[in-house]
Amino acid sequence: MGKVTGFLEYERKLPARRPVAVRVRDWREVYEPFPEDEARRQAARCMDCGIPFCHEGCPLGNLIPEWNDLVYRGNWSEAAERLHATNNFPEFTGRLCPAPCEAACVLGINQPPVSIERTEYEIAERAFAEGWVRPVRASAPTGKAVAVVGSGPAGLACAQQLARAGHAVTVFERAERPGGLLRYGIPEFKMEKAVLERRLAQLRAEGVVFRCGVQVGTGPADGSGVAPVEPGLARGVGAAAAPGVEVVPAAALLEEFDALVLAGGSTVPRDLAVPGRELAGIHFAMEYLKPANLVREGALAESPISAAGRDVVIVGGGDTGADCLGTAHRQGASSVLQLEILPEPPRERSPEDPWPTWPTILRISSAHEEGGERRYAVTATAFLGDEDGRVRGLVLQEVARRVVDGRVVFEPVPGSEQEVPCQLVLLAMGFVGAERSGAVGELGLALDPRGTVAIGPDWQTSRPGVFACGDMARGQSLIVWAIAEGRSCAAAVDRALMGETALPAPLVPGQLALR
Repeated sequence: MGKVTGFLEYERKLPARRPVAVRVRDWREVYEPFPEDEARRQAARCMDCGIPFCHEGCPLGNLIPEWNDLVYRGNWSEAAERLHATNNFPEFTGRLCPAPCEAACVLGINQPPVSIERTEYEIAERAFAEGWVRPVRASAPTGKAVAVVGSGPAGLACAQQLARAGHAVTVFERAERPGGLLRYGIPEFKMEKAVLERRLAQLRAEGVVFRCGVQVGTGPADGSGVAPVEPGLARGVGAAAAPGVEVVPAAALLEEFDALVLAGGSTVPRDLAVPGRELAGIHFAMEYLKPANLVREGALAESPISAAGRDVVIVGGGDTGADCLGTAHRQGASSVLQLEILPEPPRERSPEDPWPTWPTILRISSAHEEGGERRYAVTATAFLGDEDGRVRGLVLQEVARRVVDGRVVFEPVPGSEQEVPCQLVLLAMGFVGAERSGAVGELGLALDPRGTVAIGPDWQTSRPGVFACGDMARGQSLIVWAIAEGRSCAAAVDRALMGETALPAPLVPGQLALR
C-alpha cells in the first residue's frame, strides 16, 4: 500500500480550477496544474483495503491500489504500465468519468474518498509527457479483418484491442473526423481535442484504419419493420446521410470483413412533445454542441446555433446539460436557466444510497460554478412563440414525484405555472436507444424493450457475425462502461475468429455496476 498512515495524515485535495472570470473567456481545460508532491500525497491516502471495493465500482477493474502505491513511491512509469493494462484511454476517463470507483472507495465510508480519478489523470499525462505511450503492435497478423462502426470510446477500445490481437481493423465513422462524442459532444473546456488526437495517432500507428464520412447501412430512416418508435421520440434522428457522406451497405461489409462490430452509440435523443415544439430556436443538445466544437476545430467559421445575447433554457440536469451550460457561458449568453424534473438531491449520501452504491447527491460541475440558475422539480409544459415563429419563452410547472404501482410518476402541481423568457431552448434529456436506421434497420437486428440492440452472451446480435457494444447495446451510460464493453466485445470477436483469445474481457453483456 501507499503510506500506512496516509489516510490519517492527508486530506483529500484536488487541483484548483482557473478563475471563472478568466476561463469563460477561452475554451481551455479548467484545471490548474497539480504539483507532483501533492499528487503523490493523494495517492498515499489509499489504504490497500483487504477487499478493494473500488475494483467493483470500476467496470474496467482498474488496479487502483497498485498504481496508487506506485505513484506514492514515485514509480510513475510502472504505474502507467499497470493503468494501461486495464484501461486503453485513462486520459479520457481521468477527465470525463464520474468516478464510480470513488463512490465505492472504502475510505469513503466516513471520510472523503481517495482522489482516484485525478491520480489516473496524472499518471496518463506523465506517461505521454515522458514518451512512455508507444504503439503496441501485434507480433503477427492473423489474416482476419474486422469492421468497427462508430469511433466513440467503445469503438476505439474495441478496434485497438483487435488490432493488437493481429487483426486488420477498419473503423467506419459517418462524421468528418473520428472520436464520436469525445470529439463532437465533449466541449474543449472538459477535454481539449489534442488529447484525443494523440491517442488516435497511437491507434493509427498500431494499424487501425479510419474511414470517415461513411455511413454504414441502408435501413429505413423511420425504423419501420425493425421496432416501433415510442411517442415523443425523434424518428430517425441522424438517419439521413448528410451531403458528401458516402453510404455503404452493411451487407457489403459482411462480405468484405470476417466480423462486423456495431458501436454507434445510443444516439436517438429524448424529445419533449409539448405545444410549441415546432418553433425555431428549440434544439437537441447535440445539434448545439457539435457545431460549437467544429468552430473550435476550425471546421466552421461560426456556429449556426449561438447563445450569444440570448436567454437560454436547458431542459435536463445531467452531464450533457452541463456541457451546454458551459458552452453557453463561453458564447456570451445573457442568462441561462437549467431545468431538472427530479427534486434537488441531497448534498451528502442518504440512507437510501448506502455505500458502496452510486449515491444520488448534488453535483456541481465547473460549468455550474460559472453561473446560471438551476431549478428542480419542474417541467416545461409549453413553448411560446413570437410573430416570426421563433421561441420567445416557455411555461414551467412544478411537479411532485410519486410512486404508483412501482413506477415513478411526476404529477403537475396545480397553480404552479410560470412563464419564463427564452430565445434558445436546448433539450438535454438523455438518449433512448440506437437509431432504427442504417445497419440496424438494414440487417433487421432485434432490439430489446429499451430500444437498444439485443446481444447474446457472446456479444453477437441476432445476426451471426455481427457484434454490438457500448451504448448501442447497453443504453446511455458512462465512458468507462463504453471502454469496458469495447474491450470485452473485442475478446469475443477474437474468440469467434480464432477459437480462443488472450484478450481481457472485464464484462459480460448486461453486467451491472454498483450503482
